[in-house]
Amino acid sequence: MRTYRTFFEKYLAGSDISNTSYLTGYQQGMVLELILKQCGDDLSRDNIIKQAKSLKDLVLATALPGVKINTTASNNMIWTQLQLQRWTGTRWEQFGEILDASSE
Repeated sequence: MRTYRTFFEKYLAGSDISNTSYLTGYQQGMVLELILKQCGDDLSRDNIIKQAKSLKDLVLATALPGVKINTTASNNMIWTQLQLQRWTGTRWEQFGEILDASSE
């Protein structure tokens, strides 16, 4: 999160960091960067789609611990896992196992 905060302060100074839309965009950018790196020199549409549908156990530093991104040829949803949290009155506390909605 330190890296995200540094990025936010540099490029979004004065914006509301509690607006999670910024974090979502930042995360999508990290995923896109990885996909393009996996493409190597072949930036054809077919290869970009192939790489986007073959993410395996990708962990983003800004995601909750244990939440991974996995895509396949038949399931291209990036976020299929989540971790439940409850508000303690002072902070969010995780509970339970990682839930996974992927169909595979």
